[in-house]
Amino acid sequence: MSATAQSSRCSGGKTSPRLRARSVLGASLAAGYLALAGYGNCRAELLADANAALEKLPFVPIPEVATDPNSGTTAGFLPVVMFPDASGDVRHILAPDVTYNDVLGAGGEFRLFNYPSADSKWYVVAGGAQTIYREVDLEYATGLSRQSLLSFEGRFYFARDPSRRFFGIGNHASHDDQSNYTLEQVRGEALLGFNLTPKIQLALAGRPRRIRIRRGAFTDVPFTGDRFPALEGLEGGTDALTRFIASYDVRDSIQLPTTGGLVAVFVGGADRRLGSSVSYATFGADARHYLPLASRLTLATHAHLHYVTGAGRLPFWTLGELGGQTTDESSAFGLPLGSGATWRGGGAGRFVDRNVLALNVELRIRLFEIAIAGARVTIEPAPFVDLGRVFGRLGENPLRVDDLHPAGGIGFRALVAPFVVGYVDVGYGPNGAEFFSGINYPF
Repeated sequence: MSATAQSSRCSGGKTSPRLRARSVLGASLAAGYLALAGYGNCRAELLADANAALEKLPFVPIPEVATDPNSGTTAGFLPVVMFPDASGDVRHILAPDVTYNDVLGAGGEFRLFNYPSADSKWYVVAGGAQTIYREVDLEYATGLSRQSLLSFEGRFYFARDPSRRFFGIGNHASHDDQSNYTLEQVRGEALLGFNLTPKIQLALAGRPRRIRIRRGAFTDVPFTGDRFPALEGLEGGTDALTRFIASYDVRDSIQLPTTGGLVAVFVGGADRRLGSSVSYATFGADARHYLPLASRLTLATHAHLHYVTGAGRLPFWTLGELGGQTTDESSAFGLPLGSGATWRGGGAGRFVDRNVLALNVELRIRLFEIAIAGARVTIEPAPFVDLGRVFGRLGENPLRVDDLHPAGGIGFRALVAPFVVGYVDVGYGPNGAEFFSGINYPF
């Protein structure tokens, strides 16, 4: 059947979501298209035709049209090459791209993700743009199944991000006070886990980093240092954060969980006597639960509570942040390592203060499977609701209902068996629609 005939028999549109972290998003865009086009009397026929065409492709050609609340409009081309094994499970993914941004100019990134087994993974990401932006991200993890005595994760990360936004300190920081800065950071991360059983782990995590704050690339809003000249931390600094993490994990899968849960509690800090330019302590808890309501329906819930304490004013980059997706702030084991919390009603760092609470609920619907470039891909829409707030006092009730910021929306996910999730999430908050994309579940 011709494309013209198909168009006359059923209607459907192709979404053009914002793609910031574009790795492995070919399947995610196909998810949006096919999920929309799959309704109506011609659903089966259309899916069959699309499946046959996609399966023959040597790679997934993705035109990028992205609108980021922080970095503006980006266009480009992303070819995604997946290398499945004999059983159809993807073991390697190559996803380079070439892009152009209104402000940052021409750019691109190289991405290579490897999943040698269910017990280990590693990746290499490197890229940049004409104006300021640079990134190098390397990670290796082993012992993911917790079957041996020890688990290990190591990561090196360098980034110069000129799109960061700051609105002020506090849960009621006004959107009208928006400012822009470049966050330059170099950090190393290492986690050594002692597996008392496959379910119970005690881990020691270290994260030394160096921070520099510079003028951003977006001149339509003031530089953070001009709008908030008394803000602590504008001069940058260093901190060597050490954490002890105890966790109980009964998920059926680390990457693609459908049942079970994970509970982690952590305590740690940084000290001037140990090489940091600031001293502070941090503690908190993170809980995730996955309830299968049917064979293709999972209710995923998440709660995150994070405290930061210290004498006097602390640099703003040590504080808790509410906003955006924080998939890059969890370890490969799903343990919380960063200070951010997921809230899809605004961009990263929308609200900042010492302490942060986030509550998230998603209904993950495994709609159907397709074959793309030789790999099996499960299409999963997921309506979600997020609640969150930041607060400054240690003794304050974090669950003050009248102070929680609500957000809701729907996600389109592509699950590439057995380890990979690509997502495009559309959230709606106080300032309208926000778009988020990348790899891995938000929780």
